[in-house]
Amino acid sequence: MQIHKLGHNKDSVYFSDGERRIDFVLSYIDDKDGDKKAERRREFEANLQKAGLMLETQDKWESDDGKTYYLKIHAPWEVLATYADVLKIKVPFKADDIPKGRDVPLAWLTCPFRLPPHIMKPEPNYFTAPFDKSKVDFFLIGNQETFFPPSTRNRIVYYILTRCPYYKEDRKEKDKTGIKRLLNNGTYTSAYPLHDCSYWKEAKECESERYHLYKHWARFLSFYKEQPLNLIRKYYGEKIGIYFAWLGFYTEMLFLSAIVGLICFVYGLLTFGNNMTSKEICDPDIGGKIIMCPLCDKKCSYWKLNSSCLSSLQSHMFDNEGTVFFAMFMGIWVTMFLELWKRRQARLEYEWDLVDFEEEQQQLQIRPEFELKCTGRRRNRITQVPHYTEMEPYLPLTSKCARFCVSGATVLFWTCMIVACVIGVIVYRLAVYAAIASLMKDSPTSKIQLLGPLITPQLATSITASCINFAIILVLNFFYEYVAIWITDMEIPKTHLEYENKLTMKMFMFQFVNYYSSCFYVAFFKGKFVGYPGKYSYMFGNWTKLRNEECAPGGCLIELTTQLVIVMAGKQLVGNVQEALLPLLKNWWSSRKGRSHPQGQYSRWEQDHDLQSFGQFGLFYEYLEMVIQFGFITLFVASFPLAPLLALFNNILEVRVDAWKFTTQFRRPVAAKARNIGAWEEILNVMAILSVVTNAFIMAFTSDMIPRLVYLYAYQPVHEASMTGYINNSLSIYEITKIPLENRPDDGENPTWFNESITVCRYRDYRYPPGHEREYSHTMQFWHILAAKMAFIIIMEHVVFVVKFSVAWLIPDVPSDVKARIKRERYLVQEYLHHYEVEKLKMQLSQSFCITSEATDTCSLLPPSPDQQDSLSTLEKLNLNVNYLFNFCSSARFRL
Repeated sequence: MQIHKLGHNKDSVYFSDGERRIDFVLSYIDDKDGDKKAERRREFEANLQKAGLMLETQDKWESDDGKTYYLKIHAPWEVLATYADVLKIKVPFKADDIPKGRDVPLAWLTCPFRLPPHIMKPEPNYFTAPFDKSKVDFFLIGNQETFFPPSTRNRIVYYILTRCPYYKEDRKEKDKTGIKRLLNNGTYTSAYPLHDCSYWKEAKECESERYHLYKHWARFLSFYKEQPLNLIRKYYGEKIGIYFAWLGFYTEMLFLSAIVGLICFVYGLLTFGNNMTSKEICDPDIGGKIIMCPLCDKKCSYWKLNSSCLSSLQSHMFDNEGTVFFAMFMGIWVTMFLELWKRRQARLEYEWDLVDFEEEQQQLQIRPEFELKCTGRRRNRITQVPHYTEMEPYLPLTSKCARFCVSGATVLFWTCMIVACVIGVIVYRLAVYAAIASLMKDSPTSKIQLLGPLITPQLATSITASCINFAIILVLNFFYEYVAIWITDMEIPKTHLEYENKLTMKMFMFQFVNYYSSCFYVAFFKGKFVGYPGKYSYMFGNWTKLRNEECAPGGCLIELTTQLVIVMAGKQLVGNVQEALLPLLKNWWSSRKGRSHPQGQYSRWEQDHDLQSFGQFGLFYEYLEMVIQFGFITLFVASFPLAPLLALFNNILEVRVDAWKFTTQFRRPVAAKARNIGAWEEILNVMAILSVVTNAFIMAFTSDMIPRLVYLYAYQPVHEASMTGYINNSLSIYEITKIPLENRPDDGENPTWFNESITVCRYRDYRYPPGHEREYSHTMQFWHILAAKMAFIIIMEHVVFVVKFSVAWLIPDVPSDVKARIKRERYLVQEYLHHYEVEKLKMQLSQSFCITSEATDTCSLLPPSPDQQDSLSTLEKLNLNVNYLFNFCSSARFRL
C-alpha cells in the first residue's frame, strides 16, 4: 500500500504506478523547429526502449509552466545487470570479517567534532567483486530493486544515453549518437538524475540522504564537524567524494601551517622595537640627514631617508629572521601534506572499491566524441580481430601532429597576451608614480609626502596597479575557459581520463601565468635591473624614457606582500560571491513561479529542473580554485606568513559553501568514479618542488636578510653583534652635479629646502664612491653578498630537499593495514569463486548422471553403473586438481 501512495505524491521519485523508480529525466519544449526535433526524439526514444529502458512522458499541460515535457526513464533489473557486468561494477559478495582496529586513546576529546555513526557509515562493510551476470547467485542480492544504489543506477543510464543513436536503422549516420548532441542541438533542454527528496525536511516515504547531507554537512553551523564522506560518496559518487575528502584534508593540514605562520608574524611584531635598521632610518640624526637620489626622471625630487620610516617598520613585520624559518618549514610541510594525502587516498581507494578502477576506466570509458570524429579504423592491437565490427577508431599521426601544432601556437599566443598585460601594468606603475610626483614636486618639504595617514605614493601606486592587475586577471579568465576547452576538443582525446588531464594541464598553465606573473615580476625582476644615477636602465631602451622600476623605500618584499594579499584575497572574495550568490539568484529567478504553487503541484523533477546544472566542468573549477590558492601559500609564502591563515579561513567557508551549493542549488550530478584527484596530484608535486626554489630566491634576492647577515658577521666595524651603521653601509654615493639633465629633477639643483652644502645623494647599491679609481663599479662587498645569496639558495634547497625526500621515503604511500585488507579481499574473491565454480560443476555433472525413467520422467535411485562410477571419480580428481592449482597460484602470488 505504501508503494502506491508514492505514485500520488508529486515529490516522489517513481513512475505514476508508484513502483518503477525514475533513474533519469529528460526535458524538452516545442519550438519553431519542432518537427525535426520531434523526429529525433522519436528515434532516440525508440532506441532507448530497444536497449531495455522503460519510458514515461509527462505532458506539458501537467507541468507547472505549461510548456515543458518531462521524459522519465527507468532501468529494469535486466538492463542494470547487463551494464553492471559491462562496466565491471563491484558489488558485495561477503560481509567484512576483518576485526576493527583498536580504539584511539583519548578519542572522547574528538566527540564534539564527530557525526552520528549512521551518517558516517550509511552502509555495512562488505568484501566486493566485479559483477558477473552469469553468477548472480554468487553475490549478496537481497532485493533486486534496491541492490544497485541510485548513484549506480543513474551512472548506468547515463552510459546508455551517451551511446544511444537517434538515426533510423536503414540510415546509419555515425554523428547522430548520444544525449550530448541532442542537448547541444536543442532537441532536449536538460538531462539529469533526481534528488531523493526535499533537503529542508525529512520525508518518510522516500530516502532522506539529501536531508541528512544538508543537516549534518551543508549548514555553516556545522563548520567544525567532520565530513560524512561515505554518505557523500554514496549519494554523489566517488569522484565528488574524493574532491571533498581532499579539500577537507587540505584544510586540516592548513591548521599547522597557519599556526606557525601566525607565530612568525607575531615574532615580527614583538621585535618591532629591536629593529636597528628601522631605528636608524627613523632617526632624524641618521636617516634625516641622508639625502636620497630621485626615484624617477624629471618629476621626482630628492628626498630624505627618514621619510621612509613607516615603510621600513611595515617591512620588518614580514622580513625578519622568522621568515627564513617559515620558508624552510613550508617546504617540509608541503611534502608532509602530499605524502599523508597519498596514504589517506589509498585508504579511500580500498574502502570505496577503487583499487583496480583506473585500468577499467581507460579501457571502457572511451569518449563518444572520439568514436564519432575519428573516421579511420585499425585492427585492435590486443585482440587482433580482423572483422570490421571489432576494429577500433584511431587518429592518424599526421592529424595528431597538426592538431598539436595548432594547440601549441594557441597556448603560446595567449601566454604572450598575459605577458603583454603585465608589461602594460608596469608602464602604468611608472606613469602614475611620475604623475603623483609631479603633483608634489612644488611642495616645500623634505620628505616623501603621504597620500593618507599611512599611504606613500609608492604604496598607492602598488595598490592601484595590483587592483588593475586583478581586474585583468578576471577578464582573461573568462576567455581562457573557452580557449582551453576549444583546444582540448580539437585534440580529440580518446578517453574521459585523457580529456580531463589535457584540459587540466592547459587551464592550469593559463591560470598559472595569469595569477602568478605579476608576483614573479615583483619578486624577481623589480628593482634588480635599475642601474645607478647617471646610467639608469630603461624598459625597451633609452628612447622609451621609461626607467625601470626601483623598489619602494621599504624594499620590494613589502610590495610583493601587497601584491599577494590583493590578488589572493580578491580571488577568494570574488570566488565565494560567485559560488554562493549567483546560483542562489539564478535559482530564485527560475523557480519564482513554481515556488508560488503548493508543494503538491510542484513535482520533484520540476523542482530539480529549476536548479542549476552542475555541468561537465563543475568539479574542475573547484579543483582549479584550490590549486591556485595552494600556489599562493607555497610559491610566495616567504613574503606573507599569514597566507596559510587566510587560506584556512577561506577553506572552512569553502567546504560548507560547496556542500550547500551541491545539496541545495545544483541538480544531482551524474555519479562518476575516480580513484584519485587525477592530474592535479602531479601539478601539486611540481608546485611543491618549485616552491622551495622560489622561496629560496625570495629570501636571497627580494629580502634584505642576506645583506644584513653579511654586514653583521663580516663588515660590522666594531665587531659587535649589532646592526649599527648598516644603513650607511648599504647606501652608495653619487655627486649631484654629475646627474645628467634628462635624469635631474625639474625643480633644479637646489629646491627650497635644499642645503647648499649637500653635494651628494645616496642610492641603494654597493658601488665605489666618486673619486675612487673604480668609481661607480661594484665593491667587493657586493660580490661577497652575491656569493652569500647563492650559497644560501644552494644550502636551503639542499636541506629542504633532503628532508623532503627523506620524509617521502619514510612514509609509505599505502598503509600496512590497507595492504593486508587488499590481499585478504583478493584472496577471498579467488577462494569463493573457486568454490562457486566447483560446486556448480559438481551439480552439472551430477545431473548428467541422473537416470530418468521414460515412463515417469523421474530420477531413479538405482546405484550408479561402473561407467558412472568412473565419471564420479573423475569429478573428484578434477576437484582435487582445481584445489591444488588454486592453492599453488595463491601461494605463488603471496610469495611474489
